Amino acid sequence: MTTCDLAAQSCAPCQGGIPPLPLDEARKMMDQLTGWSLSTSGKEITRRFEFKGFAKAVEMANLAAWLGNKQGHHPDIAFGWGYCSVTFTTHEADGLTQNDFICAARLDALVA
Repeated sequence: MTTCDLAAQSCAPCQGGIPPLPLDEARKMMDQLTGWSLSTSGKEITRRFEFKGFAKAVEMANLAAWLGNKQGHHPDIAFGWGYCSVTFTTHEADGLTQNDFICAARLDALVA
């Protein structure tokens, strides 16, 4: 599965009792993303976008929020002058699921 394949998918509704991806599987899925990092706990993926100024950082935060709302899978977003950091995790699973990688790939496709 490639980034394009992931970006073409939609998130499945979260349900209780879904286990997180095992760390080795999460690491393999990271190969399909560019610019994202896996947390040391293996429970989150994050990408920091950098800009010249504040307005572009706000626009990026709004884009990530829009995507999360559209997919029903909401990221944690932090932004300030010159940066916007987007983090995906599946709170229901207490870790990563395929939804996180789908949303990351879709966000990458939007900003490409």
